Order: sequence, then structure tokens, then C-alpha cells
Amino acid sequence: MSESTSATYAAAGVSIDAGDQAVELLKPHAERATRPEVRGGVGGFAGLFSLKLDKWKEPILASSTDGVGTKIAVAQALDKHDTVGIDLVAMVVDDLVVTGAEPLFLQDYIAVGKVVPEKIAALVGGIAEGCVQAGCALLGGETAEHPGLMGEHDYDLSATGVGAVEASALLSPEKVRPGDVVLAMGSSGLHSNGYSLARHVLLDIARMPLDGHVEEFGRTLGEELLEPTKIYAKDCLALVAETEVRTFAHITGGGLEANLARVMPRGLVAQLERGTWTPAPVFALIGQRGKVERAELEKTFNMGVGMVAIVSSEDVDRALAVLTARHVPAWILGDVQPAEDPDGPRAVLSGDHPRF
Repeated sequence: MSESTSATYAAAGVSIDAGDQAVELLKPHAERATRPEVRGGVGGFAGLFSLKLDKWKEPILASSTDGVGTKIAVAQALDKHDTVGIDLVAMVVDDLVVTGAEPLFLQDYIAVGKVVPEKIAALVGGIAEGCVQAGCALLGGETAEHPGLMGEHDYDLSATGVGAVEASALLSPEKVRPGDVVLAMGSSGLHSNGYSLARHVLLDIARMPLDGHVEEFGRTLGEELLEPTKIYAKDCLALVAETEVRTFAHITGGGLEANLARVMPRGLVAQLERGTWTPAPVFALIGQRGKVERAELEKTFNMGVGMVAIVSSEDVDRALAVLTARHVPAWILGDVQPAEDPDGPRAVLSGDHPRF
């Protein structure tokens, strides 16, 4: 650069114009992911949401923050960016609903090496679709260009969601009772957890091409790995409205035992039976191609169970009917029993999966 040439933000790798173009492209997506309580539009310094106090007597706000993880590496490899936003919303709102909270709004954060407006629009389009599925508003967000810190094609996603629940309706471990029944809700696949292991096994060890057809899946490996995470928020809220739900557990990293243990009180144990379901082929394939032991699979992946509800034994049939009517695969996974050791495990898997 000559002495007469002025340094610019664009020359340093950040394009204000590209950022502005991205905002214009994402506006239609953000505008469809809304609620009546939203005030203002896209582009303000802060998102505004009117909490209608006539809806709750004693509202408790719940919040959750999460990301998508290394599933993004698959999206980048396939140059397909319109679904990982759904995963982002799912990871946030399905943590919120565990408390019984209704997701109200979400704000995203997108960090990129270089702003490509069409890519940003695709990402936000997925986030907006997730918000529509969850019934929450996309209240705002931030896109940050990080040249020199991230590669030109790299990006990462995170989001924070806020929900509300009536104090008297708050779900918690204290509501769980002996004799309660544990219901499983089927996952749509890997969801957004364990992708570092999945990619290591399927891509590095087995050297399977992402565009290659896999007979067990009936589609390509890339299509299987990019299957969006199931969003259970509305299904869980429907259960709360129509049955006696004690609590939920969102099955993410750590698997069934670890996540269910987080919502079990001391002195009780959830006894779960593997024989009640067959995990999807992707889990068996990872186990076989990577010689991954079952214990490692079960503490890394959801194994086919994306959400768990603990309900009163009297409400089991009604709960299953509600989920079936909402097209959610659901079954009795186990029950809650007094623990022989109050300080022992609070969730235990036993038996074997059929045909796994």
C-alpha cells in the first residue's frame, strides 16, 4: 500500500455493504418468525417484546443458550446452509420447555469469516423456520465478520432464547413420584450432538463420501447427517396442557442416562428398558464402522430418543394419544422406582435393543 492510499475497513476484510445487503435479504425470514407481542422491526439496536402480564399471575422467565456444534462442518462441506438454523433453535427451545416454559423469543449470533449475503439469508431462513416450528419470535440477532480469526468460508452459530412459565406450573424434579411412567419421544436422527465422533468414524475412518447413497438410510450420507433436529416445544406444551406432566428431559450430549438424571430427585431412579425401541440405522453404522462400544454410543448420542416426559401413571394413555395425534413417535420407556442407594445413579438403562 502506498503512502497515498488510505486504509479501509473493507481492505481489512470487513464489508459494511455486504452486511447491509445480508440484512435486507434476511428481513423476510425474520418477519415471518414473529408473535403479537413483538414491538418494532428488524434493524433496531434492541429487540422489544411486550410481556402481557394478564396471561400469567406469577410469570417466571426461563432462558437458554446453545449452538449447533460441528454439524456445521457437514453443512459447510455440502455448501448447504438452510437447515442448521433449525438445529440451533431446537437446541435452545427444547431446553426451555423442559421447565414447562413457553418459548417467547430467540436472538441469534452468527460469526463468519466473510459475509456472503446469500449464505447469511439461508442461515437465518433456517433459524426463522425453527422459530415458526417452536412458536417463538426471532426477535433480533447479530452477524459479525471476523477476517483473520476465521477462514473465509467458516461460520459458527449460537442463540439465546427466553420463555415464560406460570410459577405454579413450573416443572421440576420435586414433582416426580414413585410409580410415574417415563415416555420416550423419537428423535429425527443424530440431532445436533456427537458430530465430532460421527464425522471421525464415518468420514475419517470409514472414508464414506457425503454424496454417496447409503442403503441403510435410503438416501445419501450427507442428507442423513443434515437431517434437522426435531423441535418438541409445541408437543411438550400440548402434553402439559392435557396431562399431568412431572418433568421433561431433553436428550442431548451425555445421552439418556445423564440427561434424565438431571431431572430426577434424590432417592428415586428411572429404570429404562432398551428393548422398547430400535435405534435408527445411523447409530448402528457408527458403532460398527468405528468399533465404538455401546457405552460410548449411549453417552454421546440420543440413540433415537430426543425428548423424555415423566408423567403420572394415570395419564399414560392420554399422553400417548396426544403425541400420536401430533405425529410424534412415542412409547413407554420405563418407570420411576425408589432407589436402593439414594446416592446411586438416578437413571439406569437395562436390557438390549432388538436387532441392534
